[in-house]
Amino acid sequence: MVWENSSILVLSVFSIIVVLGVIIILRWIKDKTKKVSTLRLFIQVAAVVVVFMGLILGPFNTPLWEPLGPAPRDRLVGAEFFGNQFPDGLSVPILACYYASGRTVTCPIWQIQAYIFPFWSHDVGYFVFYSTSGLEMLAITFGLVIVMSVVLGRFFCGWLCPFGLYMDLITRIRKVFRKRHLSFSEKTNTALGQFRYIIIAIFLILSVIFGSYSIFGTELISGTIPGGPLGTEAGIVSNINEPFCLVCPMRPLCVLALSAVGYMDFEYVSQITYGPFWVTGYYLTSINMIIFVAITVLSLAYRRFFCRICPLGALTALFSTFTPFKQIALTRLNKDEQKCTKCGVCKRVCPTQATQMYEKKGGDVTESRCMLCVRCIEMCPYETALTLDFAGKTVMKSRNWL
Repeated sequence: MVWENSSILVLSVFSIIVVLGVIIILRWIKDKTKKVSTLRLFIQVAAVVVVFMGLILGPFNTPLWEPLGPAPRDRLVGAEFFGNQFPDGLSVPILACYYASGRTVTCPIWQIQAYIFPFWSHDVGYFVFYSTSGLEMLAITFGLVIVMSVVLGRFFCGWLCPFGLYMDLITRIRKVFRKRHLSFSEKTNTALGQFRYIIIAIFLILSVIFGSYSIFGTELISGTIPGGPLGTEAGIVSNINEPFCLVCPMRPLCVLALSAVGYMDFEYVSQITYGPFWVTGYYLTSINMIIFVAITVLSLAYRRFFCRICPLGALTALFSTFTPFKQIALTRLNKDEQKCTKCGVCKRVCPTQATQMYEKKGGDVTESRCMLCVRCIEMCPYETALTLDFAGKTVMKSRNWL
């Protein structure tokens, strides 16, 4: 009871801090070209705290997770409501890495892979019990992602994703040294956007191949029959159950950050006793470390580089900016053709080089590359030429700041 009361107190204090922070930013920052950006940075930081709130609330030093470190494995939102039917918590379309400690929500990409293999028909895994089939859990995951995408679109990418914050901080570091960012050609940037869907296809195909015994009754690759006490001991694929997670840069970022502040035991999560960069380590691998370094370097050169190839961002875009979802999407970026002078500011300031807000004549200019970061609205110097609308109501508009 004392622990529950302290958790409520922490959540209440945090909520008050967030509300006060938003009010202070909106009232005290007068520069119209920085107010929204400052607000977005504050919301991004607050979102990271929410995603890993378990690191604040505890409980700590539980015997089950003692080798991993003092922090709780997770404090999942929705886990008690869903119970064993959907025990991995709420699916939110942000990179809330499954492998990190203290998270409150779960990355849908991990769930999509895991519910195909190894948990399509196996009822136990990672000390969690599943009372529903993989097909049913996939339906719940996709249902949640679709609903959230229709409601807020890629707002999750621009305002709430922890890895998005990491890339924005890298951008700020580059600006400190007054180094200009590089830009891709339109052809290359379009190709990167299309590559996102190739990544989705690859990890889905690999997951189905790994899970073929449970799904089709035929083992396409030897050693892919799940079993053992965790339900994941499956021969050659016991450490590659979720193929995209092997290359996702969010995984090493979380593990390294939590190890640095003492929440996770670095020697344990790096499997350093097996040699440096042990290729099949569970938490850190040579593969994801190399990818993480490469993404970091590329993000120094190109704004929001990973967002251009992120499969989760692609899923969110698929369910919010393509037919038939585009017709019912609630959050939209709109343009008034009569007020636009084609100055090109919106196109120049877009972190992912989205172009429809510049090229399209008017109306809904939301596109799959747009993260709804609203930097274009903030920088547009023409009154209400660009607006962010939710359910038909304008919540943000461009202003004449010249």
